Amino acid sequence: MPFNFGRKEIPEVVLVQGKQFHDERGFFQELYKESEFREHIPCRFVQMNHSFSRRGVVRGLHFQLMPRPQGKLVTVISGRILDVAVDLRRGSPSYGKWVSEELVPGKFLWVPSGFAHGFQALEDSHVIYLVTREFSPEHDSGIAWNDPDVGVRWPLNEVIVSEKDRKLPRLRESRANFEYGMDLC
Repeated sequence: MPFNFGRKEIPEVVLVQGKQFHDERGFFQELYKESEFREHIPCRFVQMNHSFSRRGVVRGLHFQLMPRPQGKLVTVISGRILDVAVDLRRGSPSYGKWVSEELVPGKFLWVPSGFAHGFQALEDSHVIYLVTREFSPEHDSGIAWNDPDVGVRWPLNEVIVSEKDRKLPRLRESRANFEYGMDLC
């Protein structure tokens, strides 16, 4: 089994560790295998995205509104990021709370639908993520990366944020329309 699956403090968020097979040439690693993921993340992925971020860049906190929410399986192929998931599901015991994981190549974080997602590049990083629904501009939304009510602790002080992300509202003013118990795909 080339993957280990573990739950984060918010149990719907799943940490996945892939196994590398090394020899004198380097290594081989499976990045996704439906037969193994199905038990832990029973979702179908329909789009793959790739971003490059320089050290200090914060992307997020993004999500897609109902009825087009996205679940995301995130990893890096080079570099390191602090990946963050914020629970936006009204009625959830962890509503407004966040979990994070430092991702390096071979380490993945499953961020389900109903969660905002963001990351900070701890060094220049190439990020790959599979999503459960295609990007929908009319459902694109987010919350402020520095919302004091959420309180994400970004590790680097030198922060680079897009103009779009600087204008995102706080959680209490957001259009998040998720409910606890919804489909996480």
